[in-house]
Amino acid sequence: MAGRTARIEHLVTSGTFDLDGGSWEVDNNVWIVGDDSEAVVIDAAHDAEAIAAALGQRRLLAIVCSHAHNDHVDAAPALAARTGAPILLHPDDLPLWKQTHPDRAPDGTLTDGQRIEVAGTALTVLHTPGHSPGAVCLYGEELGTLFSGDTLFHGGPGATGRSYSHFPTIIDSIRDRLLTLPPQTVVRTGHGDSTTIGAEAPSLGEWIARGH
Repeated sequence: MAGRTARIEHLVTSGTFDLDGGSWEVDNNVWIVGDDSEAVVIDAAHDAEAIAAALGQRRLLAIVCSHAHNDHVDAAPALAARTGAPILLHPDDLPLWKQTHPDRAPDGTLTDGQRIEVAGTALTVLHTPGHSPGAVCLYGEELGTLFSGDTLFHGGPGATGRSYSHFPTIIDSIRDRLLTLPPQTVVRTGHGDSTTIGAEAPSLGEWIARGH
């Protein structure tokens, strides 16, 4: 794998987030990590055709779900059907997954500490429950990047006001799993702007105090 250079590509797709009887218009960040020959997709949101177009002729190794809220997984089966790539999800989020895809199970599981290899680099799965039970972040140490899903945003933790979410749990996840990363780590989020661990750490101290 020597000499290969993984890069990060970013796509924004639009659709709805549906939960607990409500529906909200949202823009989602879709992240592609790879090189000219292979890639992984983090969160196949809303538009399988747009994601497939961004991939081009590259081999898709996996469709990784940061969590199973519908806006992060609604295009995953269609993208899998087009590419043959497996859909990977932490099993604790299967109840949420089944709300969107009752007749199509994920192809594989994500576990804490699992390494996903692509284009000469590795993404390490960090189980970070709170926004949902099976929420995960992906840490690319060599890329200096954390893909945070909806666990951590520019400005604070992900939302915990709806079913399957729990505020003290997300605070524990951020404190124990994310604030321990190097402060210069770029945080590429599920919605909105990127940030860094160091930029978020001061305000997160206040959120942690509120959480306990």
